[in-house]
Amino acid sequence: MELFAGGGGLAMGVHAAGFRLVLLNEYARRACETLLTNGAVPRMTEIIPEPDEPPPLAEGPIQNLNFGYLSGKVELLAGGPPCQPFSLGGEHRGSEDERNMFPEFFKALRQIQPKAFICENVRGLLRPSFRPYFDYILNELSLPFVERGNVDWREHSATLSKERRVVPAAPEQQKMRYNVIATPVNAADYGVPQIRQRVIIVGFRADLGIGEDLWRTKFAPRKTHTEKALFSQLRDPASEYWTRHADVPEDVKKQVINALPSANLEEDNSEMRPWRTLRDAIMGDAERSEPPLPETGLVDYGEHPGTPVRGHIGWPGARIYDGHTPNALDRPAKTVKAGVHGVPGGESVMLLDDGTHRYMTVRETARVMTFPDCWTISGPRGEQMRQLGNAVPVLLAKKFAEAVAEALRYATH
Repeated sequence: MELFAGGGGLAMGVHAAGFRLVLLNEYARRACETLLTNGAVPRMTEIIPEPDEPPPLAEGPIQNLNFGYLSGKVELLAGGPPCQPFSLGGEHRGSEDERNMFPEFFKALRQIQPKAFICENVRGLLRPSFRPYFDYILNELSLPFVERGNVDWREHSATLSKERRVVPAAPEQQKMRYNVIATPVNAADYGVPQIRQRVIIVGFRADLGIGEDLWRTKFAPRKTHTEKALFSQLRDPASEYWTRHADVPEDVKKQVINALPSANLEEDNSEMRPWRTLRDAIMGDAERSEPPLPETGLVDYGEHPGTPVRGHIGWPGARIYDGHTPNALDRPAKTVKAGVHGVPGGESVMLLDDGTHRYMTVRETARVMTFPDCWTISGPRGEQMRQLGNAVPVLLAKKFAEAVAEALRYATH
């Protein structure tokens, strides 16, 4: 089951890992349109769909929903509570922000009692100003059945901290708590062509025996891509990277090589793959059946007959100035953001090989978020970009969901 489904990134990744979606929930109208356009159906009854039926979407505020009918019937609860309260791009109000939906995630955990959960959020939760509330989140996720009542969250967190140190012996007591592991991640380290710093929290019902040590040593996704490996390829004009991008002008290639920081130019002898770049995303991936996205016609800011995928449409007004620098093609893209007042411009502008610059298209941004080209994003451009900025990269979601699935198989067989 997925809460705060947004544009569908986390749900798509979890589904790709082999889980069957039994319920989606989303509040934002345009995001609901996206989910319905891509196969979800409006929820009409509190009945779990059959394996061959599409997932139902419960539209509207999560506060109005009761998930009791799913109790004991869900393997995995997934969701990314709205991140603006804790984001550098938000208003930094944290637990006092009315958009803080962590209490609703706790409620769903109590009502559903899944075997496991995945919760994604911004790295800002780890900042010193929010760290006490982050510790409270971990405590609440560990012991969701110890309800807070009318006390302040700080007082409740202290109570939970003491309770966590008591290890229950009875299996029924173990089913009432979760082993919780939080992992800071950079999506680029897992093959996403974007620098995206996040924290992913996974939890397993304590009676399953999947603790932090076992998760980290046996199941947790391993980093597969590094900056060092990218720099190693970029500095070699005959490398696989430049062979793959043979159309790059020689003078541009030399500029990229000359701009590499000397401290990172040593040989990379590890088995890690290079970080994927914005150029990689635009040129496509044969393994994902992605064709190269055309550049011709985008300066006209309109639909063109030769454009093979939706949303690859130019947008006027891109500017470069201090504090508003563009994406470089031969680095992972900057973090795709939704922003409080719309999409920040600097994160969606890119510098082209000919020295000009323009806004990234919606489809280029979707590629950076590892959304497949077949996924339709609803609404005007600003709303589409907002959905992408709020999403979880599909590939990152898939890797963590696959790891959780493997752990569950291990625990139950």
